[in-house]
Amino acid sequence: MMKLIVSLWAALSCLGFAQGGYVPEEGSDELRKKRGKKEMKVDPSLPMVLILGDSISIGYTSGVRKLLKGKANVIHNPGNSQGTTHTLKHLDDWLKLQKWDVIHFNLGLHDLKRVKVAGSSQNSDDPKDPYQADLKTYTENLERVVAKLKGSGAQLIFATTTPFPAGVSPYRDPADAKRYNEAALKVVGSEGIEVNDLYALMLPRLGEVQRAKNVHFKPQGSALMAEQVAKKISAQLAEK
Repeated sequence: MMKLIVSLWAALSCLGFAQGGYVPEEGSDELRKKRGKKEMKVDPSLPMVLILGDSISIGYTSGVRKLLKGKANVIHNPGNSQGTTHTLKHLDDWLKLQKWDVIHFNLGLHDLKRVKVAGSSQNSDDPKDPYQADLKTYTENLERVVAKLKGSGAQLIFATTTPFPAGVSPYRDPADAKRYNEAALKVVGSEGIEVNDLYALMLPRLGEVQRAKNVHFKPQGSALMAEQVAKKISAQLAEK
């Protein structure tokens, strides 16, 4: 059993599985600073939960882990899943690493940002530049992601993209969060996937729990989301 714990942890560490905490937009000076990683013990007798998502999900992962301590091993995918394009390139590898019991996933916040070249991570503040993935591409990509996730045999929970104010960098139109969520809900709804509506949870609280002109949240915002995520995962585990 000890060998299993050590070997799994080694694999997760090599792939850079996030341990939670605020991660700023890629390319910022803060992201380049070295971040320490705390060793996490994996209990093979407990269910394996994968949180797949961008920096918003990284922000609440440690809170979910604490809330589900003794109930499940909670792991975040390697680093930042970014958008659907990046995720599709790496998803097979993330799924092969472990047999997951529950996968809580979100994609959209990177897809709807502006970039210099469509499909790239070359951030832009120009609203005239293309989306990383326009709505049609996002929908098609998400359908492919969902098909792969369903093939894993895990119970799935889709979290809606959280809202944000005007003036964030790279450029994002606040109205796009709702538009992309509506498209995503059609995809996951057709597959009968459980929904965790983080958009609705955070929208009335943005002034209190979100950083100024930023898509990211203060610690209390991440804690609020962690509570709802943990409840959704607990409910799925209870059905197994």
